[in-house]
Amino acid sequence: MMPIDSIFPITDPTWIFFLVLCIILFAPILLNRLHIPHIVGMLLAGVLIGPHGLDLLQRDSSFEIFGNVGLLYIMFLAGVEIDLADFNKNKNKSVVFGLTTFLFPFIIGALVCHYLLQMEWAGSLLIASMFSSHTLVSYAIVSRYGLSHNRSINMAVGGTIITDTISLIVLAIISQLAHGNNNSHFWIVMAVSVIVFITGVIYLFPRVARFFFRTFEDPVQQFIFVMAMMFLAAIGANAAGLEGLLGAFFAGIVLNRLIPSGSPLMGRIEFVGNAIFIPYFLIGVGMLIDVSVFIKGIDAIIVATVMVVGGTLGKFIAAWIPQKIFGLHKDEGLMLFGLSESHAAGTLAMVMVGYELGLFNENVLNATLVFILMTCIISSLATEKASRQLVLNDELSTSPLDKGDDEKILIPMVANQNVENLMQVAMMMRNPKLNRGLIGLNVVYDNSSQKEIEDGRKCLQRAEKIATSADVRMQTQSRLATNLSNGIVHALRENDASELILGMHKREIGNDNSFFGPVTLGLLAGTSRQIILVRPTMPINTLRRIHVVIPAKAEYEAGFYRWVNRLSRMAGILGCRIIFHAHSRTWNILSSYLNSYSPKIRAEYVPSIGQNELKRMSSEVNDDHLLVVVSARKGSISYRPAFEHIPELIDEYHPQVSLMMIFPDEYAEDTDIPTLYTPHATTNYKGYETHKGWLSELMEKWRSKA
Repeated sequence: MMPIDSIFPITDPTWIFFLVLCIILFAPILLNRLHIPHIVGMLLAGVLIGPHGLDLLQRDSSFEIFGNVGLLYIMFLAGVEIDLADFNKNKNKSVVFGLTTFLFPFIIGALVCHYLLQMEWAGSLLIASMFSSHTLVSYAIVSRYGLSHNRSINMAVGGTIITDTISLIVLAIISQLAHGNNNSHFWIVMAVSVIVFITGVIYLFPRVARFFFRTFEDPVQQFIFVMAMMFLAAIGANAAGLEGLLGAFFAGIVLNRLIPSGSPLMGRIEFVGNAIFIPYFLIGVGMLIDVSVFIKGIDAIIVATVMVVGGTLGKFIAAWIPQKIFGLHKDEGLMLFGLSESHAAGTLAMVMVGYELGLFNENVLNATLVFILMTCIISSLATEKASRQLVLNDELSTSPLDKGDDEKILIPMVANQNVENLMQVAMMMRNPKLNRGLIGLNVVYDNSSQKEIEDGRKCLQRAEKIATSADVRMQTQSRLATNLSNGIVHALRENDASELILGMHKREIGNDNSFFGPVTLGLLAGTSRQIILVRPTMPINTLRRIHVVIPAKAEYEAGFYRWVNRLSRMAGILGCRIIFHAHSRTWNILSSYLNSYSPKIRAEYVPSIGQNELKRMSSEVNDDHLLVVVSARKGSISYRPAFEHIPELIDEYHPQVSLMMIFPDEYAEDTDIPTLYTPHATTNYKGYETHKGWLSELMEKWRSKA
């Protein structure tokens, strides 16, 4: 019989990977029953199976490689998922938090290490910088709860880059001084290198990425490209004398707008990171912990206790002060503390440098590993609790418009169509809080060939695959009809869909050469529901600006707030400017709505000059902009005979621009239409008031005249 010591530790790569996957699979299942965060389970599992536990696995090169990738992934995800609009809005708060979360732990760490642990000032300052730095280990919890938009999280992410940068600068100074590199030439070279690195990432990365996404649409190629950019930024940061994790964070920030939340690409990035690399990193950190050291002597226990108490106290004070200054909710303050409490990579780097320089002994080294474990556990518990409370508060404060929205988007599609862009538009416009799926539809003539029917089904399968990769539910339907528009209208009624999003008619020589085509014209006549026509000339995620042309009296249309809601949501996800070309009265109502329901989007206003607006805009709308034209059906309040010439103006002045045409709802329940300016309103609706019949009467008068 083979002795046990010859089997363990396991060295076979297949068995190593199998055991790690079992931990990643079963740890969350078991810990859910105990209400313990998954991250804590990964760390404890690493302690258990590591060389200082049961010695089932050695911390070999695979854990170093995958662990390093996992750490970069955490920082990259933090940069990609951050709400840039909210980040810009709260950047001053982020700076304040970044300074407090550095200063207070640093001061406490320096004092307790020098006076309580009797350490030299060089070692005390290095441990103090360890207290100040932190790693967003528990950001995976935030990502799972979908809370990346919260201001406290954006403050924590922004503060991380500030405190980690200062802490690593302190590390660099102490390290270089210990090596005798205290001349001005070294510091000048380092400063120039950092400036070159940051400038290169900010100006080159977005341009290269935008070109790549426009040229290559294969999802695997796009994912590999994003990963390559992340590692390139990390390499550049190391070359500049910074930590690679800062480079990964910068890469996430600059690629943020090109990787929309809820997109298939974002889904792939999150899936791979949360399934493999981040758990590998956490297990690897746990394997470093040597619990037996604390049984052998009391010195390590004293050092570990001082570090845990001092570091935690410093981070708690650093989170409490901004909470009081900016009037944050207590759960947001807890979130600040939870995200900033965990220590990992930066702390490991600092303690190893101090150990190699002779500033620390083995007690400090082992105490630091326990410090990492305990702070990660505290961080995970605090972040989990804060996340649950913030989600609950978010649900309780959901806008009445969201709760009453009958959103159910139907997407008619045909073979040989750019399904990817059509699906991206639909997924950006859908409300994730409602968690309602999309409906994909393919209608063909009842005398179509089997090949045409099969091509339509493949088109739906493609759309369903795109939705699944973004974790969006999608129902698909195929049907035969003698008239395509009638088939779509019947499907819309059967599914009680709220709106249609479909590709714009492609004109071909020898066939119908009208701008809209017979199917679109049939839909406009056959349904009063909102119809959005899309003509994308490039990938939606690479658009840099949205221009919206709004006709006079559009605010009186029943579907006014529906399309405004959809466009503002899309602009928020893309992170681009949205410019409204409208009359002043329309803008007054529109801006009030946006200030209350979409305050984060970057909305601008340009006074409209009427039917010549499309001509005037020809010099403003570029190839990487989206032109949105809000139109209306005949007989509606905002309809004008000049609308008949819109196709001609688009063909003449905007032939190659990405285009979207919106035909709003003609009818809506009176209580679903908020407004700020109505003398007959009686019900207040979070700053808005609802019509009580006068709009319906006005619309009927207009229709009777028409």
